[in-house]
Amino acid sequence: MLNKYVFTLAHEIGDMNFYPTYRRLLKNQWKSYEEHKAEQEQQLVNIINFAYRNVPFYRRLFSMHGLKPEDVRTLEDLEKLPIITKEMINENWEAFKPVQLNRIKYTTAATGGTSGTPLNYRLSNFDRFLSGAILYRGWGYGGYKLGDRMVFLAGSSLDVGLKPGLVTRAHEVARNLKKLSSFDMGDKEMREYARVINSFKPKFLRGYASSLSTFATWLELNDVKVNPPEGIFTTSEKLYPAMRKKIAEVFDCQVFDTYGLSDGGVTAFECPEHSGLHIDTERSIMEVVDGTGAQITKGEGRIVATSLYNYAMPFIRYDTTDDGYLTDEMCGCGRGYKLLKEVKGRSTDILLTPEGKHVHGWFFLYIFWEQKGIKEYQVVQESLDRIVIKLVPDKSFKERQLEEIREIVRQRSEGWTVEFQIVDHIERTTSGKFKFIVSHIDDKLTA
Repeated sequence: MLNKYVFTLAHEIGDMNFYPTYRRLLKNQWKSYEEHKAEQEQQLVNIINFAYRNVPFYRRLFSMHGLKPEDVRTLEDLEKLPIITKEMINENWEAFKPVQLNRIKYTTAATGGTSGTPLNYRLSNFDRFLSGAILYRGWGYGGYKLGDRMVFLAGSSLDVGLKPGLVTRAHEVARNLKKLSSFDMGDKEMREYARVINSFKPKFLRGYASSLSTFATWLELNDVKVNPPEGIFTTSEKLYPAMRKKIAEVFDCQVFDTYGLSDGGVTAFECPEHSGLHIDTERSIMEVVDGTGAQITKGEGRIVATSLYNYAMPFIRYDTTDDGYLTDEMCGCGRGYKLLKEVKGRSTDILLTPEGKHVHGWFFLYIFWEQKGIKEYQVVQESLDRIVIKLVPDKSFKERQLEEIREIVRQRSEGWTVEFQIVDHIERTTSGKFKFIVSHIDDKLTA
């Protein structure tokens, strides 16, 4: 109970409405889809009006297509608008600033993105805390309660490791969690991770699907036992059936997949029925569209996001670059949300070092969060000791950044030789997809 109070207080220091919002969301999950849709459309009207009146890019966009705000009132009306991309946002950065941005409380964020195109963006404070409340409700499908002890196996910044800084430590204490790095996963590190889990005894684990799968395989191969959690939440990349099976068997608990994008605001969470991921409606609108941008109600298509509360930088029909499979079935749990049966295109390769470490591909994503002047990038592991980084720079890129990147990579593995290739464009796959990490190493642990 004390953990819950400390956890809630830590969030309400940032936003006093956090706990009432969380309680409202708990009740909201049992509404019908028709009720959810009506609430979405009510807020859609607000964000469309705001964007039209305050964001130059959207005012021009509406004018180009002969539209007024009153033409977009329903979810179906969104089809009248074109889909925007990260490239469009980067090319029109100033035009995405609301004219009264100085009156909006917001934070800045960045994503290297699995599309390989870095993007800086703004997130209004209310939207950020709403995102947290929705996240905790989604974990609640798997039994999580505010303040429950949790261990993360992922990478939230470049300095994630076994010895967190003072700020990170305070964050861990207030939220009753510990963070373990997926950037260093050698024998020594994973043995220490097992020790931490057995000492901390978390109720839940959360992490990248590939990192948890790699860790589970290591535990099994080395006959190392850990205290079984009540559940595990996978995130940030595709959870393959073989991964789910391995993680569930080794940790002896259920695995719940999750999906979310902070920039677009879309989220979806799996419940114990395991019939799909419940698509949240309170913060955003998720469309699944075909190649022409038309909405589909069943089948596979591109996931498009519209944020409903991010007044600092509205995302309207934003291309997530992810593909998803939408089903028209309803879940037996009784929640009224539509179901995302499967998310495709979010898998990130694990890279291997000559020292025998497993380095999650997101390590490079975080590097490019900090690097300016790069339009696109791709990291290719050609061999155990050779990494090739392809860069498409813009005019603001400085040559000294190459050495900065090389030094950061060297700190992860001195055995890697890093080669840079400055190119005009980066090839897509035959299906038109982009992979920002490519590994030519045959590693059965990541299969």
